[in-house]
Amino acid sequence: MSREFRDAPQFYLTAPSPCPYLPGREERKVFTHLIGRRSTSLNDQLTQSGFRRSQTIAYRPACERCRACVSVRVVVPEFSPTASMRRVAARNVDVIGNAIPPRPTAEQYSLFRGYLDSRHADGGMADMSVLDYSMMIEDSHVDTRLVEYRRRGPDSRINGRGQGPLLGVALTDILADGLSMVYSFYDPEAADRSIGTYMILDHIERARRLGLPHVYLGYWVEGSRKMEYKARYLPQERLAMEGWERYE
Repeated sequence: MSREFRDAPQFYLTAPSPCPYLPGREERKVFTHLIGRRSTSLNDQLTQSGFRRSQTIAYRPACERCRACVSVRVVVPEFSPTASMRRVAARNVDVIGNAIPPRPTAEQYSLFRGYLDSRHADGGMADMSVLDYSMMIEDSHVDTRLVEYRRRGPDSRINGRGQGPLLGVALTDILADGLSMVYSFYDPEAADRSIGTYMILDHIERARRLGLPHVYLGYWVEGSRKMEYKARYLPQERLAMEGWERYE
């Protein structure tokens, strides 16, 4: 048996469960494990094929009667913020993001817990414990970073870090062709800042500085209020049956 065949990923299919985005529908997922020496390159290939990562699992919707979940990625070199996005950037000019290794902290979990309780109290992650959170952050065999967002301080120009309480956190994979925002959360009390929007804008700028052409935002689901915001970042590409298609 050739090494290439032995290293090929094995895919599995989940049982049907209620769809978290569209009422009255069921979802199924196809998934594989991201472990071993090929995990980084495999994560690249699968993300480009519409998969998302959760810890050491790469998954993609495989629903029998629905194709509503569509992978989207921002075209970084040509991205142009809207007027409202520019206002968000201006409101957060005093915020700085610091990329660190994926290590969980009590402060992060406190922010995460407050975010879930405020925004997703009825979601599938609502009962995540501190151990569950730690595994979400640490359990990765790919190139991953945490970006912590805080207010700028007097030493920020020197050390690249902010000060004061956390405003937001993004768990981000670094791919060969872009940044993939795996999961992000923020202070629900800072609604006037629109930190969620700002983190996406910041990641687009980070990708631009790194010379990476894409920021992967996950699934856009037409008809889902939770996911409709992803359609605002243009131009973007959406994964269709024939491949990635551009939307202005």
